[in-house]
Amino acid sequence: MSDALHASPLGKNSGYKSEYDPTTLYPIERREKREELGISRDTLPFFGRDLWYAYELSWLNASGKPMVRVARFEIPCDSPCVIESKSFKLYLNSFNETRFDSEHDVEKALICDLSNTAQAQVSVMLMTIEAFEDRGVDSTPGVNIDDLDIAIDCYQYNPDLLAGSVPNDGEMINETLNTHLLKSNCPVTDQPDWGTLVISYRGQAIDREALLKYICSFRNHQEFHEQCAERVFVDLQKHYKLDVLTVYAQYLRRGGLDINPWRSTLDVNPEALRFVRQ
Repeated sequence: MSDALHASPLGKNSGYKSEYDPTTLYPIERREKREELGISRDTLPFFGRDLWYAYELSWLNASGKPMVRVARFEIPCDSPCVIESKSFKLYLNSFNETRFDSEHDVEKALICDLSNTAQAQVSVMLMTIEAFEDRGVDSTPGVNIDDLDIAIDCYQYNPDLLAGSVPNDGEMINETLNTHLLKSNCPVTDQPDWGTLVISYRGQAIDREALLKYICSFRNHQEFHEQCAERVFVDLQKHYKLDVLTVYAQYLRRGGLDINPWRSTLDVNPEALRFVRQ
């Protein structure tokens, strides 16, 4: 375990503060894990962002009445730091007994504190419960590969599983695949993180059976959500000739937060999707 993870609040007893306290936020540098993947901060091989939904945000208005919102945060993938999720939860709960003159003041505080922690501009959207209900959920894009009739016997991360036999007849295809079988574990607490993975690409055909075996090999892998998505992106780029690649993982919520990293060779503004298990 790195020194940064050891010093984080993960896996430790933490008292909840109900008075606004931005010092609870804990940054973790992306650099170490990216260097492990051969990724340089100066030449990122992708564009992207980390989309967070927070379901435990409440504060007091000027009259002392509790207010409740669902929050959506977007952290750019080129930010030097991610925000450790337990510290994020503790921070959001520190709003509980704090009075703010307006919702705008809450939004300003969130933008300021989260941007300072990530060391990049974080965008914030606060939604009423009614507005969030109207938003609904999205269907998972692409072809689901979970019903492939294959045997799985590897549950430790193994990128070599991607080296399936694919006829290389020069044909370039354009397709989107998805799986709901993504599972990884927290690198500190070993708690399970469940998610849906979507892969869109143009290029050499990805062997679907090999891909599913590879995704299942994350089952006991210990890494944060953002790092898992980047690992999949880099491994697919290494094993296949792809002109365009987009990888994103929609993780289930834990501790009132869900985290959804999106990485792509395309410099576009992705949709803020939510799937039914979220």
